[in-house]
Amino acid sequence: MIVNPTPALLQNLYWITLIAVIFSSASGVLKAGFKKFDLFGVIIIAIATGLGGGSLRDMLLDRDVFWIRDQVFFIASLGSAIFIFIYARMVAVPPRFFLVADAAGLATFSVAGTLVSLMVGAPWLVASFMGVMTGTMGGIFRDVLSVEPPVVFQSPLYATVSWFGSLLFIALLYINIDATFAAVITGAGIFISRLIAIKYNISLPRFRFKS
Repeated sequence: MIVNPTPALLQNLYWITLIAVIFSSASGVLKAGFKKFDLFGVIIIAIATGLGGGSLRDMLLDRDVFWIRDQVFFIASLGSAIFIFIYARMVAVPPRFFLVADAAGLATFSVAGTLVSLMVGAPWLVASFMGVMTGTMGGIFRDVLSVEPPVVFQSPLYATVSWFGSLLFIALLYINIDATFAAVITGAGIFISRLIAIKYNISLPRFRFKS
């Protein structure tokens, strides 16, 4: 399944990716803030979070890395980091805002990663997993740099909602739903599902040895 990259669709992808970078970078700043990192440490973690997943996706798909091709994404990540760094020093930021920003980044990057993969001709299952990787790898980089177990491996329905969302997005495109409308439905679904999973602590069974 190949999605034709029309000018309108490319424009929508651009904005989806930009929003994803901003929210993911913000989640990186907040995680770094909990660790009391200095400004440089905050910026590095924000950039790794906001740009890491998409960078790995582009390298695996053998395409130009998105933020190197267009430095607006790098500037957006840097700007998000500095803004949240200053804002948090003036206004009390509830810890739960980290989870909201992280969920928003997961939703938007999952859609963007799936769409990019379909545009370059990746098979549908591979494209769906590329969506998961784009949505989660930035958070993994963030947590590893913060010396914490990655949220994706232990948090309520993280990668799971991303993968189901990516598959839903592909299914909607397959039945000829408008790509922009499909992206909105999928992104909202991933975001809401992630927040519900957090609220009610819904998770997959954990591995354990038989006693």
